[in-house]
Amino acid sequence: MILFGLPFARVVNSTAESCRNFDRHSALGIPAGFPYRPSVIGFLRCLGVLNVAIWFGSAFFFTFAAGPAVFSQDMKQVLGQGFPYYSGAIAQVLISRYFTLQQICAVIALIHIFAEQLYFGRTPRKRWLGLLLTMLALSLVGGFWLQPRLRELHTLRHAQNTKPEIREQATQTFRLWHGISQVVNLCVLGGLGFYVCRVAVPPNSTR
Repeated sequence: MILFGLPFARVVNSTAESCRNFDRHSALGIPAGFPYRPSVIGFLRCLGVLNVAIWFGSAFFFTFAAGPAVFSQDMKQVLGQGFPYYSGAIAQVLISRYFTLQQICAVIALIHIFAEQLYFGRTPRKRWLGLLLTMLALSLVGGFWLQPRLRELHTLRHAQNTKPEIREQATQTFRLWHGISQVVNLCVLGGLGFYVCRVAVPPNSTR
């Protein structure tokens, strides 16, 4: 069979050799094809460290500083008689912003891990990819389902026209979901601790 004046087998061999040469000289992470490789890798490492530092730092600060401060005696003195309702309302605003930040950091971490795959030539380990996807899923569930639900329950339990039995039920449900969210948040914080160790020791060699 003749294709453009050459035997078909010869065309196939020539094309395969060209692909091998292209891959050898122009793949991402190869110095010969991309002289800016060190700068890109340095940027990726700085981005990964900065992102996980913000992610872990915000989770730690919210869990052990900002959250407890909202319901502290100091806040009670500031708010006075409006303490139970307004402190909870403030907490809901903080939780909403917290989940948004968590989602942004999780997306950046996923982009970072796939960018590392391109420039280091290593497929992301399933455990780290699974960890990131799990934390992103938890932040999405928390931000788009749990937090709005807690806000509704908080408003219902403090509304003046709420019947006592409904108020009691809303209070119990609120405490249940709030407790579950705290446990999940601690699990996420632990997962972030492991991921900090992963980012702190990046791959040293490229393909």
